[in-house]
Amino acid sequence: MKYILVTGGVISGIGKGIIASSVGTILKSCGLHVTAIKIDPYINIDAGTFSPYEHGEVFVLDDGGEVDLDLGNYERFLDIRLTKDNNLTTGKIYQSVINKERRGDYLGKTVQVVPHITDAIQEWMMKQARISVDDDGVEPQVCVIELGGTVGDIESMPFIEAFRQFQFKVKRENFCNIHVSLVPQVWHTGEQTHVTLNFLTSEPNTTGEQKTKPTQNSVRELRGLGLSPDLIMCRCSSPLETSVKEKISMFCHVEPTQVICVHDVSSVYRVPLLLEDQGVVSYLCQRLSLPIEVRPRKMLTKWKEMADRSARLLEHVSIALVGKYTKLADSYTSVIKALEHSALAVNHKLEVKYIDSADLEAATLQDEPVKYHEAWQRLCSAHAVLVPGGFGVRGTEGKMHAINWARKQNKPFLGVCLGMQLAVCEFARNVLGWEDANSTEFNPESTHPVVIEMPEHNPGEMGGTMRLGKRRTIFKSSTSVLRKLYGGVEYVDERHRHRFEVNPELKHHFERRGLQFVGQDVEGERMEVIELEDHCYFVGVQYHPEFTSRPIKPSPPYFGLLLAAAGKLQGYLNKGCRLSPRDTYSDRSGSSSPEEDMSELKFPSLS
Repeated sequence: MKYILVTGGVISGIGKGIIASSVGTILKSCGLHVTAIKIDPYINIDAGTFSPYEHGEVFVLDDGGEVDLDLGNYERFLDIRLTKDNNLTTGKIYQSVINKERRGDYLGKTVQVVPHITDAIQEWMMKQARISVDDDGVEPQVCVIELGGTVGDIESMPFIEAFRQFQFKVKRENFCNIHVSLVPQVWHTGEQTHVTLNFLTSEPNTTGEQKTKPTQNSVRELRGLGLSPDLIMCRCSSPLETSVKEKISMFCHVEPTQVICVHDVSSVYRVPLLLEDQGVVSYLCQRLSLPIEVRPRKMLTKWKEMADRSARLLEHVSIALVGKYTKLADSYTSVIKALEHSALAVNHKLEVKYIDSADLEAATLQDEPVKYHEAWQRLCSAHAVLVPGGFGVRGTEGKMHAINWARKQNKPFLGVCLGMQLAVCEFARNVLGWEDANSTEFNPESTHPVVIEMPEHNPGEMGGTMRLGKRRTIFKSSTSVLRKLYGGVEYVDERHRHRFEVNPELKHHFERRGLQFVGQDVEGERMEVIELEDHCYFVGVQYHPEFTSRPIKPSPPYFGLLLAAAGKLQGYLNKGCRLSPRDTYSDRSGSSSPEEDMSELKFPSLS
């Protein structure tokens, strides 16, 4: 087993997740089996109780694990299926050690950070690295480990010490460290000094002076803690100058070829190509004695094709994302990625119009009329409407206003989780005439509780008590549009994260008026998919299909939304759910999976 540790310096949020995913991608494209682990030094057991404004979205895995959004990057880039133990937190480690102490496993000894906590971290790494994450069940050969936060943070010190010991335990030829650092660009205009870094964008910056001191200090601190970086990946707004690269090499004790430039690019799909072009595969092959042949060949063709296609798209499609957490794009990372995958598949450039749902409500019209009218203008100018999941009452009335508009104007609509529940509430109010119809989450006294709390939910505990993970949905209609988009299958397995469900006792009232529950759980008790008759595309799903969307395997519900928004849905269905040749990926595209050739657009695994 080979271990690649990715650490970060200077600032957090520097792009370690994308870089770790990209390193795994280029190694997997060489035929290796790769897994990934994310370490988060916070004391929470998992990410399940976080507000999206804390660390971005909560990503959900097949086994119900609520984890950091970087695991979503790993799954999308590497096309793998991870488990909750691939996300390690300080809380999990301390809980594990304390439980052992209570059982008497330490035989009365004093339990300390060193060696007990550090040993537990190393044991967790070695055990989890060997768990298969591919459909073929093969044990991974390489494990990419990302340490969250910044080197020097007090909370990450036990992990740094654990890896200092770990490098000797597994031997030098099986362990290497990639350190991601910041090289800010500084330029002077008159009396002002500006520093810039746009991360993964296409915005060009005025050339300024690239500063190496933050990187020098970061590497010095890392080396002082006992880890020496093998590769220094420099995040910068423009390509590193040769003199800057040589300066970093000289002061950070590495060869110039070990200083890798990761500058801002137009698409994240270009990052693996950027690393491969700078010889990262060759270096890792030599440094870790990897069992691959390094020779000139077509690598990452699929990624290059996706990046090229993304850059040359001319037609635009706009989606109104009506949500509660729109001030931080990371709150909806997987949703945005699923939209991007689908837009790329239909050859359109995506424009997401973020709309705070509270801005669509009457209270905003009274208090801030300009904001109200601007929000409605953005909604009405979009080609389709998406209402994603969320919690809490704030903004729910605005979401229902957006759903009502999409239903009446025959605009493509997709509701996910809470979005589906609110679509049912809106229909009950404005079609069935139940004026106080609502979810008991927002109005426990409603005389028409169309969305209710699930019986097994335990309100006494918040963490890990929802209906989580992969669950089966059975299609009940052969004419369902969504079923056709999934390929006509009888059932799908998708990931869930919810405490409330549509009231099954009221189902017949809706179906009599045209809102069909075309997908239900195995027992037929939970409503999973809704579709509105005589509408171009009005779909709601209780599950979160965005979590299983992949760059060349877009999620069918999102793919249907983009097809409808681009005016291509009916033609796609009439052709037997096949894209035109210009929309498919070429048969020269290499897959991210070993021994697999992806010659055309495929959809997520249904089992």
